[in-house]
Amino acid sequence: MRLEGKTAIVVGGGQTPGDTIGNGRATAILFAREGAKVLVVDRDEASANETAEMIRSEGGVCRAVQADATREDDCRRFVETCASEFGRVDVLHNNVGIGTGDNSVENLTEQAWDRIYNVNAKSVFLACKFAIPLMRAQQSGVILNVSSIASICASALSGHLTAYKSSKAAVNALTEGLAMANASYGIRVNAILPGLMNTPMAIESMVKRIKIDRADLVRARDSLVPLNGKMGTAWDVAYAALFLASDEARFITGVLLPVDGGQSNRIG
Repeated sequence: MRLEGKTAIVVGGGQTPGDTIGNGRATAILFAREGAKVLVVDRDEASANETAEMIRSEGGVCRAVQADATREDDCRRFVETCASEFGRVDVLHNNVGIGTGDNSVENLTEQAWDRIYNVNAKSVFLACKFAIPLMRAQQSGVILNVSSIASICASALSGHLTAYKSSKAAVNALTEGLAMANASYGIRVNAILPGLMNTPMAIESMVKRIKIDRADLVRARDSLVPLNGKMGTAWDVAYAALFLASDEARFITGVLLPVDGGQSNRIG
């Protein structure tokens, strides 16, 4: 197993209700299947517990913790819980992110800007703040930050993703900075940049927001993906995370990895 003997914190390991599986839940399940002891963290306690039960039903070792990743005390608590329960912190997977309330710059409210930045960027900073000292003491560790190809690509919607796009670019910059600051301690820090994904947060939330038929939305998003004309799934993100978390990626740090079916390769 690729993560045998490792421990992993998956922040955002619950998910939005929907017909498919979310990135955080898929990653937590896959990490456990590959031998990791997993701490599932989510603001929604019931959803975190649901993920944990899925892992336990397959024979995995898991604990669920309710926490708000935008609060410093909560981040300190879940990192300390992982260390006390499992003895160490080998992998920190930062998966939370929102775009609710985003808009063009002239129509974006200050409240929406602050909320998006708190969830998308501040959460990464706070979780890393408490995990890195433990990883430095171990002289090893892996941090994975889930960003977005929106952080590096322009699209027809970019003008309405003011806070989301810039906050995910901040995650990229934080990833690169932390990678260089902690390489000498044996800590690797990388980011995953998902493209168009068929996940509950991406699909169900848009169906409700713009009042569109779900099948029509899926077809429209599929048509924008170069590789086979089909969106990715949460498992595509999870397998990228598994590779970066494993010793197979032991010489990889500071990387921003698109997982997008070639979408970010389009120019013009």
